[in-house]
Amino acid sequence: MPLQPIASRMAIIGHPIHPVLIHVPVGALLGLVATDMAYLWTGDFFWARASLWLAGVGALGGWLSGTVGLIDLLIVPRIRRLIAAWCHAILAIMLLSLASLNWLLRVGEPTAAIWPWGVYLSLLTSGLIALTGFFGGKLVYEYAVGVDIDEAQRKHSTAVE
Repeated sequence: MPLQPIASRMAIIGHPIHPVLIHVPVGALLGLVATDMAYLWTGDFFWARASLWLAGVGALGGWLSGTVGLIDLLIVPRIRRLIAAWCHAILAIMLLSLASLNWLLRVGEPTAAIWPWGVYLSLLTSGLIALTGFFGGKLVYEYAVGVDIDEAQRKHSTAVE
């Protein structure tokens, strides 16, 4: 039996919104590790301020993207039946809770929370990004959530010719 794709209900012209929105917050939260380390290494306030902004963009952008993904999880019955979808959602909520805490610790005095808690939270958040992304990848590559298989096959056959 061929793979039956699972359409995203949170989509624009057939393109799922969640994968589009997630790139900026993921980049911000991964960059946060680098700016925290740069602050520890140099002591330059610029890096502490950059960390504050990256933490905020990562947390707020993540909640926006997560809300879109959660709506898909709740309104598409075939997605709700997937264990990988629930693992992805639960890990994302944990990740966003820690990212939000990390950001809130920095508001007011960006340098005060970098060592040790800011760094610990940044590293833990990065690990959770990898694990959450693994389950998100399973949803796309194993269950074809949000994938237009007919369009992909059409493009592949045109490219081969």
